[in-house]
Amino acid sequence: MAPEELLSREFIAVERQASTAIIHLKRPPMNALNLQMQREIAEAATFVSGRVGIDAVVIYGGEKVFAAGADVKEMANMSYADMSLAAHQLQSAFATVAKISQPTIAAVTGFALGGGLELAMCADFRVAGDNAKLGQPEILLGIIPGAGGTQRLARLIGVSRAKELVFGGHMITAEQALSIGLVNEVVPPAMVLESALAWANKFSGGAKLALAAAKRSIDQGISVDLQTGLSIESTEFAALFATEDQKTGMNSFIKDGPGKASFSGR
Repeated sequence: MAPEELLSREFIAVERQASTAIIHLKRPPMNALNLQMQREIAEAATFVSGRVGIDAVVIYGGEKVFAAGADVKEMANMSYADMSLAAHQLQSAFATVAKISQPTIAAVTGFALGGGLELAMCADFRVAGDNAKLGQPEILLGIIPGAGGTQRLARLIGVSRAKELVFGGHMITAEQALSIGLVNEVVPPAMVLESALAWANKFSGGAKLALAAAKRSIDQGISVDLQTGLSIESTEFAALFATEDQKTGMNSFIKDGPGKASFSGR
């Protein structure tokens, strides 16, 4: 099936391939994340989140690069007042990506540095080409990560390893990223998008409401104490008993065993 274009802006495009939406980053040569591109990414994330017919979302920078970071030329002469507003927009845009209700996969080739890595970390999973270079080099510019690098990175790989990357500002290879849990799979660069789509296909036809509830429970629970997290889980768990999918899934299990249900997403 040929991809269907759903949304097109200057620096991003959204295509649907079967039940997967692909958010393409399109600002050559390095997909530098300027203010306009940040707004367009947020628009794309809002557009795909919960959309009927979309079971998973892939974020893809292209065959050569994911995103090499924020647009340093745009930021260089910003004042404190300017950056106070710009930093809020950047974090808000990336938070919109993180809150996409369907499972999300970042397909990473080449560089994923600074804001590029922060964007990739907003996805649930990361597939990287074996040519990928990942890092948070902001310290080399006299600043720190401002779009989640000090927060999401520590939650993904632990405080000590996050400090190692943020304090040092160095790049790591895809294999190193795999070994510390920063990416989920490493493949040849030519197979990155194909592998990301294969990850997405795992969720095709799945229990969409339950997947969204699981995502909310994990993402919200990770930043609170255990008891509050368990309360979040309990609330999400009970709420699913008001859905058609819960009835379908349990009745199918009783009749035919596990893994045979056809879910409606209601």
